Amino acid sequence: MDDLPTTGELPRPDHQTPAWMLRARCREAAPGAFFPSDGVGVERARRVCAECPVQTECLEYALEFRIDHGVWGGCSERERRRILRQRRLTASR
Repeated sequence: MDDLPTTGELPRPDHQTPAWMLRARCREAAPGAFFPSDGVGVERARRVCAECPVQTECLEYALEFRIDHGVWGGCSERERRRILRQRRLTASR
């Protein structure tokens, strides 16, 4: 996160599949399962993420690229916003 350009622009994914994605459990599931419209769907996605060997990498990817939709690394959009806010507060101290 500290390597954001000073212009305020977000980093852009390079559209190459990171190696960790090839080991993700979600590759075995329907993509729609990770873009739920309700809390029940979020919980189902979290159960898949909980057993994923790359959960941390996935969450960090979503945080770095400010992905606004879906469950990434076991966290919903709201949870990722909280994590980013907390990191900003911690960094400003």
